[in-house]
Amino acid sequence: MSFYQHHVFFCTNQREPEADGSMRPCCASHDANGLRDYAKKRIKKLDLNGEGQVRINTAGCLDRCELGPCMVVYPEAIWYTYVDQHDIDEIVESHLRNGVPVERLIIAS
Repeated sequence: MSFYQHHVFFCTNQREPEADGSMRPCCASHDANGLRDYAKKRIKKLDLNGEGQVRINTAGCLDRCELGPCMVVYPEAIWYTYVDQHDIDEIVESHLRNGVPVERLIIAS
């Protein structure tokens, strides 16, 4: 058994402008850091953090930023996109607390 039931990685990558001045999409421009922090607080408030439960971590670029801000939940390797705190709440409650992935937010593997 792994140390955590769910290990969640939020992409918080901030890309530099391209040589032509254009910007590729990046998760940081969608408040990925703020929503990761929100998820951490939510997990703690629900007493879901710690050994045998849930761990929220920062990841560098997960190279899926074109699909919107992204996160991945292991060990299931389920990739999500999200827009706001409501989406994070839904992922926490449905997937991390009750084991039911949120189909509408899943990014195809």
